[in-house]
Amino acid sequence: MKKAILALADGMIFEGTSFGAEGEATGEVVFNTSMTGYQEIMTDPSYKGQIVTMTYPQIGNYGTNDEDVESGRPQVEGFIVKEYLDFPSNWRMKRSLDAYLKAHNIAGIQGIDTRALTRHIRDVGAQPGIISTKDLDPASLFARAKKLPKMNGLDLAKEVTCAKPYAWDEGLWELETGFGKKPASRYKVVAYDYGIKRNILRLLTSAGCDVTVVPATMPADEVLAMKPDGVFLSNGPGDPEPVTYGIENIKKILGKKPIFGICLGQQLLGLALGGRTYKLKFGHRGANQPIMDLTTRKVEIAAENHGFAVDLESVKDHVVMTHVNLNDKTCEGIQHKTLPAFAVQYHPESSPGPHDSRYLFQRFVDMMEKHKG
Repeated sequence: MKKAILALADGMIFEGTSFGAEGEATGEVVFNTSMTGYQEIMTDPSYKGQIVTMTYPQIGNYGTNDEDVESGRPQVEGFIVKEYLDFPSNWRMKRSLDAYLKAHNIAGIQGIDTRALTRHIRDVGAQPGIISTKDLDPASLFARAKKLPKMNGLDLAKEVTCAKPYAWDEGLWELETGFGKKPASRYKVVAYDYGIKRNILRLLTSAGCDVTVVPATMPADEVLAMKPDGVFLSNGPGDPEPVTYGIENIKKILGKKPIFGICLGQQLLGLALGGRTYKLKFGHRGANQPIMDLTTRKVEIAAENHGFAVDLESVKDHVVMTHVNLNDKTCEGIQHKTLPAFAVQYHPESSPGPHDSRYLFQRFVDMMEKHKG
């Protein structure tokens, strides 16, 4: 097996072996605590610009298939695991994880102490890094990693958004039939694509929405001209502050149509309301985060994937906090005090992850029903 090295910008070096494509990968090194769902994680556009470390020790044991994807291709820049399983077995499997990464020219590294790496990221924070099978000189890799751009200030939404509007008509996956067709629609929704996950679209259609996905830069006037019952603000990668076009569009839609946002969508909504966002030390990424819904006091286990958050103090005049992370008290949900607009920082669509939070799609439907017409 070919040697590979992971070098972080602070000089930490990990030596392992290569799997997936040979070559190099650069990006912000982060960790995800999910036990399963690596294919959905890799294809989540919110991971654009990042190298993902899986904390679960054995990855690859069920291979990959053509259905468990959240976008058209893997979005991660690189992939890090403790032990890659090269003898996958699953009735839906089409090819191994190694072959999947090779097909998309994504470098991976295995055989490193991912527990030590995760602890290091927790202590010093997420940071740029390089995976390489070509340059095996630690000093050279360290020097190059130090020069890599940090996530702050990067507008990555424009790199993953769709090129033109399209209609979505795929429903949720069922064991016997696979992905179904959407049911009858009662509400017209325009979804801004900042890096949207497919399961969000499936849940919107399953809730009775006729969904049109539009590019992140589409002017608000064109969206309003489509006469939607509601506007959805999607998840996505990078720093929310440089997404000025999104912020300005949201300002023009606020109060005119009901708004529901997820992840980056919450951050952009907060900024549109005059608030601030900040970068978390190492972020929340995994399918096992405890969230409390403050409107019901119920605790749900939820999926998360974010490195930035809304500073609640900066928007407290306009919104109330509806959800909170019970680990670190981060704001995980906001609702406008007077306008029909709400958002959550976590991922109620799961995929991967528990289904505890899917009720939020019905809340959006109820909001549209209340303001319909």
